[in-house]
Amino acid sequence: MANSRLPTVSVIVPTFNRGWILKKAIDSVCAQRFTDFELIVVDDGSSDETPDLLRVYGDRIRAVRQANRGVSAARNAGIRQARGELIALLDSDDTWLPGKLAAQVAFFDALPKARICQTEEIWMRNGVRVNPGRRHRKPSGMIFERSLALCLVSPSAVMMRRSLFDEVGGFDESLPACEDYDLWLRIAWKYPIHLIDRPLIVKRGGHADQLSRMPGLDKYRIRSICRLLESGCLSSGQREAATAVLKNKCTIYAQGCRKRGKTEQARFYRNLPEQYR
Repeated sequence: MANSRLPTVSVIVPTFNRGWILKKAIDSVCAQRFTDFELIVVDDGSSDETPDLLRVYGDRIRAVRQANRGVSAARNAGIRQARGELIALLDSDDTWLPGKLAAQVAFFDALPKARICQTEEIWMRNGVRVNPGRRHRKPSGMIFERSLALCLVSPSAVMMRRSLFDEVGGFDESLPACEDYDLWLRIAWKYPIHLIDRPLIVKRGGHADQLSRMPGLDKYRIRSICRLLESGCLSSGQREAATAVLKNKCTIYAQGCRKRGKTEQARFYRNLPEQYR
Protein backbone atom coordinates (compact mmCIF):
# COMPACT_ATOMS: atom_id res chain seq x y z
CA MET A 1 0.00 0.00 0.00
CA ALA A 2 2.07 2.92 1.24
CA ASN A 3 5.62 3.11 -0.19
CA SER A 4 8.18 5.67 -1.36
CA ARG A 5 6.31 6.25 -4.63
CA LEU A 6 3.40 8.66 -4.41
CA PRO A 7 0.09 6.78 -4.17
CA THR A 8 -2.79 7.45 -6.53
CA VAL A 9 -5.33 7.72 -3.70
CA SER A 10 -5.09 8.98 -0.15
CA VAL A 11 -7.76 7.52 2.12
CA ILE A 12 -8.62 9.65 5.16
CA VAL A 13 -10.36 8.10 8.18
CA PRO A 14 -11.10 10.47 11.09
CA THR A 15 -12.01 8.81 14.38
CA PHE A 16 -12.81 9.63 17.98
CA ASN A 17 -13.48 6.96 20.61
CA ARG A 18 -14.72 4.45 18.08
CA GLY A 19 -12.42 1.58 18.88
CA TRP A 20 -15.54 -0.57 19.05
CA ILE A 21 -16.09 -0.28 15.28
CA LEU A 22 -12.97 1.31 13.77
CA LYS A 23 -11.36 -2.03 12.87
CA LYS A 24 -14.20 -2.80 10.46
CA ALA A 25 -13.62 0.48 8.64
CA ILE A 26 -9.86 -0.01 8.37
CA ASP A 27 -10.18 -3.63 7.29
CA SER A 28 -12.63 -2.65 4.55
CA VAL A 29 -9.98 -0.31 3.14
CA CYS A 30 -7.25 -2.93 3.37
CA ALA A 31 -9.51 -5.36 1.47
CA GLN A 32 -9.86 -3.09 -1.58
CA ARG A 33 -9.09 -4.63 -4.96
CA PHE A 34 -7.39 -1.38 -6.00
CA THR A 35 -4.24 -1.22 -3.88
CA ASP A 36 -2.37 1.91 -4.98
CA PHE A 37 -3.41 3.93 -1.94
CA GLU A 38 -2.20 5.19 1.40
CA LEU A 39 -4.43 4.98 4.46
CA ILE A 40 -4.26 7.87 6.93
CA VAL A 41 -6.18 7.44 10.18
CA VAL A 42 -6.52 10.62 12.24
CA ASP A 43 -7.18 9.91 15.91
CA ASP A 44 -8.93 13.02 17.20
CA GLY A 45 -7.82 12.62 20.82
CA SER A 46 -9.46 9.27 21.60
CA SER A 47 -9.41 8.08 25.21
CA ASP A 48 -10.50 4.51 24.44
CA GLU A 49 -8.54 1.61 22.92
CA THR A 50 -8.10 3.37 19.55
CA PRO A 51 -4.32 4.04 19.90
CA ASP A 52 -3.65 0.37 20.73
CA LEU A 53 -5.80 -0.77 17.81
CA LEU A 54 -3.91 1.47 15.37
CA ARG A 55 -0.52 0.20 16.53
CA VAL A 56 -1.51 -3.33 15.50
CA TYR A 57 -1.62 -2.24 11.83
CA GLY A 58 2.01 -1.08 11.85
CA ASP A 59 3.14 0.47 8.58
CA ARG A 60 -0.04 -0.56 6.75
CA ILE A 61 -1.51 2.74 7.89
CA ARG A 62 -0.27 6.23 8.73
CA ALA A 63 -1.64 7.10 12.14
CA VAL A 64 -1.92 10.78 13.05
CA ARG A 65 -2.94 11.80 16.56
CA GLN A 66 -4.14 15.23 17.62
CA ALA A 67 -5.96 16.83 20.55
CA ASN A 68 -9.73 16.57 20.21
CA ARG A 69 -10.82 19.30 17.79
CA GLY A 70 -13.73 17.71 15.94
CA VAL A 71 -14.28 15.78 12.73
CA SER A 72 -13.60 18.73 10.41
CA ALA A 73 -10.19 19.38 11.95
CA ALA A 74 -9.41 15.65 11.82
CA ARG A 75 -10.32 15.37 8.14
CA ASN A 76 -8.37 18.52 7.31
CA ALA A 77 -5.33 17.21 9.18
CA GLY A 78 -5.45 14.00 7.17
CA ILE A 79 -5.80 15.89 3.89
CA ARG A 80 -2.75 18.00 4.74
CA GLN A 81 -0.78 14.76 5.20
CA ALA A 82 -2.11 13.24 1.98
CA ARG A 83 0.24 12.55 -0.93
CA GLY A 84 -2.27 11.20 -3.46
CA GLU A 85 -3.84 13.06 -6.36
CA LEU A 86 -7.22 11.67 -5.35
CA ILE A 87 -8.74 11.93 -1.86
CA ALA A 88 -11.25 9.40 -0.51
CA LEU A 89 -12.99 9.89 2.82
CA LEU A 90 -14.31 7.18 5.12
CA ASP A 91 -16.12 7.79 8.39
CA SER A 92 -14.99 5.41 11.10
CA ASP A 93 -18.45 3.86 11.56
CA ASP A 94 -18.87 3.05 7.85
CA THR A 95 -17.29 0.41 5.60
CA TRP A 96 -16.50 0.02 1.93
CA LEU A 97 -17.26 -2.87 -0.40
CA PRO A 98 -14.11 -4.28 -2.07
CA GLY A 99 -14.63 -2.60 -5.45
CA LYS A 100 -15.19 0.93 -4.17
CA LEU A 101 -11.79 2.46 -4.91
CA ALA A 102 -11.42 0.62 -8.21
CA ALA A 103 -14.75 1.94 -9.49
CA GLN A 104 -13.97 5.53 -8.60
CA VAL A 105 -10.42 5.53 -9.94
CA ALA A 106 -11.75 4.08 -13.21
CA PHE A 107 -14.36 6.84 -13.28
CA PHE A 108 -11.70 9.55 -13.01
CA ASP A 109 -9.53 7.82 -15.62
CA ALA A 110 -12.48 7.86 -18.01
CA LEU A 111 -13.47 11.47 -17.20
CA PRO A 112 -10.27 13.41 -16.56
CA LYS A 113 -12.15 16.72 -16.23
CA ALA A 114 -14.37 15.43 -13.43
CA ARG A 115 -13.54 16.83 -10.00
CA ILE A 116 -15.67 14.79 -7.60
CA CYS A 117 -17.87 11.71 -7.57
CA GLN A 118 -19.70 9.58 -5.04
CA THR A 119 -21.23 6.11 -5.04
CA GLU A 120 -24.58 4.77 -3.97
CA GLU A 121 -24.77 3.23 -0.51
CA ILE A 122 -26.38 0.58 1.64
CA TRP A 123 -28.02 1.91 4.80
CA MET A 124 -27.86 -0.03 8.05
CA ARG A 125 -29.57 1.19 11.21
CA ASN A 126 -28.96 -0.67 14.45
CA GLY A 127 -27.79 -3.65 12.43
CA VAL A 128 -30.85 -3.80 10.16
CA ARG A 129 -30.83 -2.81 6.49
CA VAL A 130 -33.21 0.04 5.70
CA ASN A 131 -34.20 1.75 2.48
CA PRO A 132 -33.54 5.48 2.19
CA GLY A 133 -36.58 7.66 1.67
CA ARG A 134 -37.32 9.17 -1.71
CA ARG A 135 -35.97 12.57 -0.67
CA HIS A 136 -32.60 10.98 0.14
CA ARG A 137 -32.11 9.57 -3.37
CA LYS A 138 -28.83 10.80 -4.77
CA PRO A 139 -28.91 12.91 -7.91
CA SER A 140 -25.96 13.29 -10.27
CA GLY A 141 -24.50 16.33 -12.00
CA MET A 142 -25.31 19.92 -11.05
CA ILE A 143 -27.07 19.16 -7.79
CA PHE A 144 -26.78 22.49 -5.95
CA GLU A 145 -30.48 23.34 -5.79
CA ARG A 146 -31.49 19.86 -4.65
CA SER A 147 -28.73 19.82 -2.04
CA LEU A 148 -29.97 22.94 -0.25
CA ALA A 149 -32.80 21.26 1.65
CA LEU A 150 -30.72 18.37 2.97
CA CYS A 151 -27.32 16.77 2.51
CA LEU A 152 -27.31 14.45 -0.52
CA VAL A 153 -23.61 13.58 -0.48
CA SER A 154 -22.07 11.08 1.93
CA PRO A 155 -18.45 11.65 2.98
CA SER A 156 -17.74 7.91 2.95
CA ALA A 157 -18.98 7.67 -0.65
CA VAL A 158 -16.88 10.55 -2.00
CA MET A 159 -13.68 10.64 -3.99
CA MET A 160 -12.37 13.99 -5.20
CA ARG A 161 -9.29 15.48 -6.72
CA ARG A 162 -6.87 17.01 -4.24
CA SER A 163 -6.84 20.18 -6.35
CA LEU A 164 -10.54 20.70 -5.59
CA PHE A 165 -9.82 20.85 -1.85
CA ASP A 166 -7.09 23.36 -2.58
CA GLU A 167 -9.54 25.47 -4.57
CA VAL A 168 -12.61 25.51 -2.31
CA GLY A 169 -10.88 25.06 1.05
CA GLY A 170 -11.32 22.24 3.52
CA PHE A 171 -14.03 21.43 6.02
CA ASP A 172 -15.14 24.37 8.16
CA GLU A 173 -13.68 23.68 11.60
CA SER A 174 -16.03 26.20 13.24
CA LEU A 175 -19.04 23.99 12.46
CA PRO A 176 -19.67 21.28 15.08
CA ALA A 177 -22.01 19.51 12.62
CA CYS A 178 -23.25 19.82 9.01
CA GLU A 179 -19.65 20.48 7.96
CA ASP A 180 -20.12 18.11 5.04
CA TYR A 181 -23.32 19.87 3.90
CA ASP A 182 -21.34 23.11 3.94
CA LEU A 183 -18.47 21.75 1.83
CA TRP A 184 -20.70 20.07 -0.74
CA LEU A 185 -22.61 23.33 -1.30
CA ARG A 186 -19.32 25.20 -1.77
CA ILE A 187 -18.49 22.67 -4.49
CA ALA A 188 -21.92 22.06 -6.04
CA TRP A 189 -22.68 25.66 -7.00
CA LYS A 190 -19.77 25.47 -9.45
CA TYR A 191 -19.05 21.82 -10.28
CA PRO A 192 -21.09 18.70 -11.01
CA ILE A 193 -21.00 16.02 -8.33
CA HIS A 194 -21.18 12.78 -10.27
CA LEU A 195 -22.83 9.59 -9.06
CA ILE A 196 -21.64 6.04 -9.66
CA ASP A 197 -24.99 4.31 -9.42
CA ARG A 198 -23.74 1.25 -7.53
CA PRO A 199 -23.91 0.75 -3.75
CA LEU A 200 -20.25 0.51 -2.79
CA ILE A 201 -20.37 1.63 0.85
CA VAL A 202 -22.23 0.49 3.94
CA LYS A 203 -23.44 3.46 5.95
CA ARG A 204 -24.20 2.62 9.58
CA GLY A 205 -26.54 4.64 11.77
CA GLY A 206 -28.44 4.53 15.00
CA HIS A 207 -25.58 4.81 17.50
CA ALA A 208 -25.55 7.56 20.10
CA ASP A 209 -22.40 9.42 19.02
CA GLN A 210 -23.53 10.31 15.51
CA LEU A 211 -23.33 14.03 14.75
CA SER A 212 -26.58 13.74 12.79
CA ARG A 213 -28.36 13.09 16.10
CA MET A 214 -27.43 16.53 17.46
CA PRO A 215 -30.41 18.87 18.05
CA GLY A 216 -30.84 22.06 16.06
CA LEU A 217 -28.78 21.06 13.04
CA ASP A 218 -30.55 23.53 10.77
CA LYS A 219 -28.78 26.35 12.61
CA TYR A 220 -25.54 25.26 10.93
CA ARG A 221 -27.17 24.78 7.53
CA ILE A 222 -28.61 28.29 7.80
CA ARG A 223 -25.13 29.63 8.49
CA SER A 224 -23.76 27.88 5.40
CA ILE A 225 -26.49 29.22 3.12
CA CYS A 226 -26.02 32.76 4.43
CA ARG A 227 -22.31 32.67 3.73
CA LEU A 228 -22.89 31.47 0.19
CA LEU A 229 -25.41 34.25 -0.39
CA GLU A 230 -22.92 36.78 0.97
CA SER A 231 -20.11 35.46 -1.24
CA GLY A 232 -21.70 36.72 -4.46
CA CYS A 233 -20.77 33.52 -6.29
CA LEU A 234 -24.28 32.24 -7.00
CA SER A 235 -26.17 32.68 -10.25
CA SER A 236 -29.55 34.40 -10.10
CA GLY A 237 -31.33 31.04 -10.20
CA GLN A 238 -29.11 29.57 -7.51
CA ARG A 239 -29.60 32.65 -5.34
CA GLU A 240 -33.37 32.42 -5.72
CA ALA A 241 -33.31 28.75 -4.69
CA ALA A 242 -30.99 29.44 -1.75
CA THR A 243 -33.09 32.31 -0.41
CA ALA A 244 -36.26 30.20 -0.63
CA VAL A 245 -34.67 27.35 1.34
CA LEU A 246 -33.17 29.83 3.80
CA LYS A 247 -36.60 31.33 4.48
CA ASN A 248 -38.11 27.90 5.06
CA LYS A 249 -35.35 26.74 7.37
CA CYS A 250 -35.38 30.00 9.34
CA THR A 251 -39.16 29.81 9.78
CA ILE A 252 -38.98 26.26 11.12
CA TYR A 253 -35.99 27.00 13.34
CA ALA A 254 -37.63 30.17 14.73
CA GLN A 255 -40.74 28.16 15.60
CA GLY A 256 -38.57 25.71 17.54
CA CYS A 257 -36.84 28.54 19.38
CA ARG A 258 -40.18 30.07 20.32
CA LYS A 259 -41.45 26.76 21.69
CA ARG A 260 -38.35 26.52 23.89
CA GLY A 261 -38.88 30.04 25.18
CA LYS A 262 -35.95 31.54 23.28
CA THR A 263 -37.79 34.59 22.03
CA GLU A 264 -34.73 36.62 21.02
CA GLN A 265 -33.34 33.78 18.92
CA ALA A 266 -36.77 33.24 17.39
CA ARG A 267 -36.96 36.90 16.39
CA PHE A 268 -33.44 36.81 14.93
CA TYR A 269 -34.09 33.79 12.71
CA ARG A 270 -37.54 35.00 11.68
CA ASN A 271 -36.04 38.26 10.43
CA LEU A 272 -32.79 36.85 9.02
CA PRO A 273 -34.05 36.08 5.47
CA GLU A 274 -34.97 39.74 4.98
CA GLN A 275 -31.26 40.55 4.71
CA TYR A 276 -31.00 38.52 1.50
CA ARG A 277 -34.06 39.68 -0.43
